[in-house]
Amino acid sequence: MTEQDAPTLALARELISRRSVTPDDAGCQPLLTERLEPLGFLAERYRYGDVDNLWLRRGEGQPLFVFAGHTDVVPPGPEDQWQTPPFEPTDRDGYLYGRGAADMKGSVAAFVCAVERFVAANPDHQGSIALLLTSDEEGPAQDGTKRVVEALTEKGIQPDWCLVGEPSSTNQVGDTIKNGRRGSLSATLTIKGTQGHVAYPQFADNPVHRAAPALTDLVNTEWDTGNTYFPPTSFQITNLRAGEGANNVVPGSVEVAFNFRYSTETSADALKERVALLLERHRLDYDIEWHLSGTPFLTDEGNLIDAATEVIRDRVGISPHLSTAGGTSDGRFIAPTGAQVVELGPVNATIHKVNECVKTEDLEALSGIYEGILEKLLG
Repeated sequence: MTEQDAPTLALARELISRRSVTPDDAGCQPLLTERLEPLGFLAERYRYGDVDNLWLRRGEGQPLFVFAGHTDVVPPGPEDQWQTPPFEPTDRDGYLYGRGAADMKGSVAAFVCAVERFVAANPDHQGSIALLLTSDEEGPAQDGTKRVVEALTEKGIQPDWCLVGEPSSTNQVGDTIKNGRRGSLSATLTIKGTQGHVAYPQFADNPVHRAAPALTDLVNTEWDTGNTYFPPTSFQITNLRAGEGANNVVPGSVEVAFNFRYSTETSADALKERVALLLERHRLDYDIEWHLSGTPFLTDEGNLIDAATEVIRDRVGISPHLSTAGGTSDGRFIAPTGAQVVELGPVNATIHKVNECVKTEDLEALSGIYEGILEKLLG
């Protein structure tokens, strides 16, 4: 298949060739604007700090269908370990190689080509179509989709459906639809003691010894039992640090970092309260700093999931699995608007790895799925 026959592949190659390591967009968004403005899309650019964001919309009415994605990529890592340069897109053995091929320039290319075909066939389609693109998904994610959604909400713009192009598939394109994500709540806990000489423990108060029973309780606590869509909330210690490096000094404090991945069965406030009660029960002198990366969201039913499922069955011949597994995504910023949100993209086996790649035939298949969903909902 030539690039002339495979427009999604051609556009994906153009995007990959731009070294858009977060938060640099490297010209990806202007390229996409040039493609879609002639079709009647109006562009609004939102720049916050070093982050470029783009809102492209065709139409003014409801319902509003949004494709959400990001043009930034993670750093390539050691480039000498790549078989071909990470920002020189390369077709080899039926795969397209390059940083962002799967996460998620392939999906962005599939969005755009699907929209181009849909608008050509349906110039007077129902409602509106929009693309929300950011260069801050792989970074702190504070000046990207989060800020744009806040700005759009202030203008009274309300999405009905949102499809995030994150690489959701496991073995075959379309085999998994992410219909939600767990929340992520992190903390840095400092437990205080009294520094002293190890030979005179009666004059010291070892905070590591004091912390151990409390940490054991935190690890062994059942926070909830999950539900149909979510596994039980998990607690994981991610770092533990104490002492000054000398083996004859009792440390004066111990610092523990931990993270909850939590379901819709609980909340960040409820988890914080339970942790505080547990620490107080152990009579610890402590400080704690919390960081909420994202709240859980779930689209458990609706016409977006129905449309995606039907199109995948018709075009790919498989029944997709609904999943909430994995980390967080920008869907967490869009779901609170009330929109139905799903993630649907290519196979995720090589994302963030050296020699990231995607099957070339999957790009056109994915674009066809996106077009089919638009036909179902706005055609």
